Amino acid sequence: MSETNERQRRWRLLLGGQEADGIGCSLQGADLAMDRALSALYDAESNQYGSRRKAGLGGSAPNVARWLGDIRTYFPSSVVRVMQQDALERLNLRQMLLEPEMLQAVEPDVHLVATLVSLASVMPNKTKDTARLVVRKVVEELERKLAHPLRQAITGSLNRATRNRRPRHNEIDWHRTIRANLKHYQPEYKTIVPETRIGYGRKRNSLRDIILCVDQSGSMATSVVYSGIFGAVMASLPAVNTRMVVFDTAVVDLTDQLQDPVDLLFGTQLGGGTDINRALGYCQGLVRQPHETILLLISDLYEGGNQQEMLKRAASLVATGVQMIALLALNDDGKPGYDHNVAQAFAAMKIPAFACTPDLFPDLMAAAINREDIGQWAAAHDIVTAAGG
Repeated sequence: MSETNERQRRWRLLLGGQEADGIGCSLQGADLAMDRALSALYDAESNQYGSRRKAGLGGSAPNVARWLGDIRTYFPSSVVRVMQQDALERLNLRQMLLEPEMLQAVEPDVHLVATLVSLASVMPNKTKDTARLVVRKVVEELERKLAHPLRQAITGSLNRATRNRRPRHNEIDWHRTIRANLKHYQPEYKTIVPETRIGYGRKRNSLRDIILCVDQSGSMATSVVYSGIFGAVMASLPAVNTRMVVFDTAVVDLTDQLQDPVDLLFGTQLGGGTDINRALGYCQGLVRQPHETILLLISDLYEGGNQQEMLKRAASLVATGVQMIALLALNDDGKPGYDHNVAQAFAAMKIPAFACTPDLFPDLMAAAINREDIGQWAAAHDIVTAAGG
């Protein structure tokens, strides 16, 4: 195919058919099937999928299942996920997902998991087992990708944080002490002056208490999924004590379900209102050692309860020594929408507020455990934070 014809083909697929393209390029074979799949979602009238209206796939589950199969045939997985997400937003695909046959045809991803979790309360029993299999597949894939860097970051930072610089004689780690003092070697005495003594870390049941306080309103759906996975990984580390609390207008403690992130996710109720003040009040009651506690509020900060009381409660937590961080989003979806006034009020209290991608979360936790300046950490990673007044 010539370069000109290839360019026309691409424009034809991009613009659609009939009067929209104006280039007179006809499609055949796989290109025609791709065009029909695109039209069924974005600009269809009547076509082979049974659609009878603008941008529709019809009301038939077999038609939609066939469409899902076609897009997986003709497009790469990354494009399939985008088209599925568009179908969820533009069409009645959510209702179709209540059929187990439909779930077997979709390309699993984090957005689909969020959708299935939001449908859990209306999902018929025949679909729930299939839905759990789909969710588990995505969760296990994400765990394989995210668990090792998170464990490595937290373990390494805890080792540094617990290093004993004033050890008693029986606590001295002689190998590390010698390496640290080689520059003080005295040739005439053939010995090292141990100016710096390094001891073994003091053992405790938990070196940090971590509380994940997660907004489960609809806009935070993918953040809830990632929070559940990270929470489960941290709960598997004996050196940290991890609690997970989710909230809308009510507060639910899901800590007991952290051993299985799939159970945890199906324990959430995505959608509904937001009462951050109530959630922070519950978390405040969990704090046992404030100076060793990291509280991550994962929310877009749109408070549906008492905003002034919520800000007072946040200030109270910080005043006791709790290290509080507000994550406006924990996902790869780009710049989040959030309440700028609350974020700026938090920043004025020295509570950093910013969005974080899943790949940076392990490094964020390591910085928090090491009590680094989180604002400087964010700047070093080109993350824009809310500025305090």
